[in-house]
Amino acid sequence: MTGSEIPPSFRLAYVPGVTPTKWVRIWNERLPEIPLTLVAVTAAEASDVLRGGGADAGFVRLPIDRTDLSAIPLYTETTVVVIPKDHIAAAVDEVSAEDLADEIVLHPLDDTLDWERPPGRPAMERPATTADAIELVAAGVGLLIVPQSLARLHHRKDLTYRPVTGVPESRIALSWPEDATTDMVEDFIGIVRGRTVNSSRGRTATPPQPKQRKRPDASDARRKPAAGKSAGKSPRGGSGGPKGGKRGKPRRRP
Repeated sequence: MTGSEIPPSFRLAYVPGVTPTKWVRIWNERLPEIPLTLVAVTAAEASDVLRGGGADAGFVRLPIDRTDLSAIPLYTETTVVVIPKDHIAAAVDEVSAEDLADEIVLHPLDDTLDWERPPGRPAMERPATTADAIELVAAGVGLLIVPQSLARLHHRKDLTYRPVTGVPESRIALSWPEDATTDMVEDFIGIVRGRTVNSSRGRTATPPQPKQRKRPDASDARRKPAAGKSAGKSPRGGSGGPKGGKRGKPRRRP
């Protein structure tokens, strides 16, 4: 390899709440010669990172501007409300948007749900980040509605969460630049979609090998007796008879 050649690598962006561990492990098993680098990005900057070449592909939150990006929706997350453990809503399994009408519901600037504003009463100021909003919930200032993965990411012992109905849900997708659908991107798409290593689609598939017929060995042909002929020598030759046989007694002369 010359000094100008750069060894191949794959850069994977991911937004908060997404855990790419399983897919990274499969990549390392199938393509150990190509290192995979994780790039942590916010939901707001994920599209720009992909367009700017900062990553080859990435897990993003929909919706995104798909003018020049391809995207494969993967799954939809449950939306939950983060509450103090002693809140009245902690006594039920699920709440509705109407149940929160009298509550102060925080709306952070990095909110990932596609809505103009959450239900309930707005706070005087919008927190800068979801992490800041979590701190305010712990301080008793208000509640927070987020995808379940973010509630788990910012878990605190003094807080809990409950599913909320009647609110938007967040969808996770795998995205990459349309004009950069490389072999490595195709490999990762196959991994995410659950294709096996021998799948017919994808660069890493192993083509089936044609079965080779075994050629007859000339020595086998020599060892095989011809049809109708004895494999041993004629008894006249002295070596065709059974070995170890008893000899007869000599006759007495008259």
